[in-house]
Amino acid sequence: MNEKAQSYKIQLNLQPHPEGGYFKEVYRSDEIFKKESFPERFDSDRSFSTSIYFLLEGQETSKFHRLKSDEQWHFYDGCPVTIYNLNENGELSVTTLGKKVSNGEIFQTVIKKNHWFAAELADKDSFCLVGCAVSPGFDFSDFELAKREELIAKFPQHKELITKFTS
Repeated sequence: MNEKAQSYKIQLNLQPHPEGGYFKEVYRSDEIFKKESFPERFDSDRSFSTSIYFLLEGQETSKFHRLKSDEQWHFYDGCPVTIYNLNENGELSVTTLGKKVSNGEIFQTVIKKNHWFAAELADKDSFCLVGCAVSPGFDFSDFELAKREELIAKFPQHKELITKFTS
């Protein structure tokens, strides 16, 4: 248990997230896009944008999931976090968020809509605090947690990675 992570959980009022880790919504635009202005993948009106704090600690991972909107991750504190991103064709890209730019780490990245993605800490004795912004704004009806067997059937070349980041 990391003392700084515990402090963030308390001070930021972070709650367990279905994909793993902890989160707290910190912004939801009060302006709304009407459903009629969206592609069919959206089932209702959406805020212009939303953002959350998201924290992983120790052995916790963010399980493979996807959204109907693009999501931007911003690094805030802790150790580097590795994001595994499977596009719709099954091509894997790996990004590491962190503060050591000279080591190839970056401060922010974007996960495109409908891409499956998962994340883990570089240091299992540490934590990572990031911010995640979604536009159009996040709605849990746009969130899909991967089903292991279905994702493996679709992308068998990534069976080991998928098994690691699904239940």
